Amino acid sequence: MKLQDILGECGTIQAMDVGASCIAETPVYKTLLDEGLAHLNAFEGDPRQIDEIRRFFSGNVSIFNDFLADGTERTLYVCNKNSGMTSLLKPNERALKFFNGFDRFGHVIGTEIVKTKRLDDVTGIPKIDFLKMDIQGSELCVLKNGPNTLSECMAIQLEVSYICLYEGQPPFGEIDIWMRDNGYVPHCFLDVKRWSISPTIKNDNFRIPFNQLLESDIVYIKNPMNLDIIDNDSLVKMAIISHYCFSSYDLCAHIMHELVSRGALGADSIQDYFSIASPQ
Repeated sequence: MKLQDILGECGTIQAMDVGASCIAETPVYKTLLDEGLAHLNAFEGDPRQIDEIRRFFSGNVSIFNDFLADGTERTLYVCNKNSGMTSLLKPNERALKFFNGFDRFGHVIGTEIVKTKRLDDVTGIPKIDFLKMDIQGSELCVLKNGPNTLSECMAIQLEVSYICLYEGQPPFGEIDIWMRDNGYVPHCFLDVKRWSISPTIKNDNFRIPFNQLLESDIVYIKNPMNLDIIDNDSLVKMAIISHYCFSSYDLCAHIMHELVSRGALGADSIQDYFSIASPQ
């Protein structure tokens, strides 16, 4: 028995990854694809990354070779393909020099003018249930320009910065305020990245950090204290995302309690769930 057998049919979960380049990570939504529960809508403006995205996700992906922002023309600052630092925002040289190695990672090898798109102006994309974004400082811009596409989004994974590496990049606090104002609350950190401050190096390896925070991957969810305003299908999708993407068994059970109270699930469903979830 699997969770989806307990919850019943909810339709395909629509996942979206903005900045979907496959650089040294397996995204948390991959399990949803492997289980046949989701379809991925992948945005990646850098053509150097497209073949690898197609290979990694096989037939479970629709690829959009677009740069998302506010629909204006922007300067793209192109860095090394594997650095993950190509951005619509100009690297902040002073911030890069503050951290060991980043003046090299953020070295701009060229610029080009690109036409960006607003998320809500993209054709052929469904309402999104789970969003992941890592686009080097433009995350908040995309959120502000996609309210319709994201109106039913239950969980959002963002890269947020404590020391901003790009000029004009919104810091964590600004993003957090916007997310709360739009009905989301922090759920968990998937990764908290620290980095060593130049020029001090530990054990001859500049990648070994001391204490300075750099950035994090944080997950926001629709406020779980307001489940009464969310429809059944969206709650089922939220439960599945909680279970498979974050191993958040308590959140999944909390959502299931709401579904039981509505008569959408049987009273024994939660007991059945914990028999397969085995939280430690």
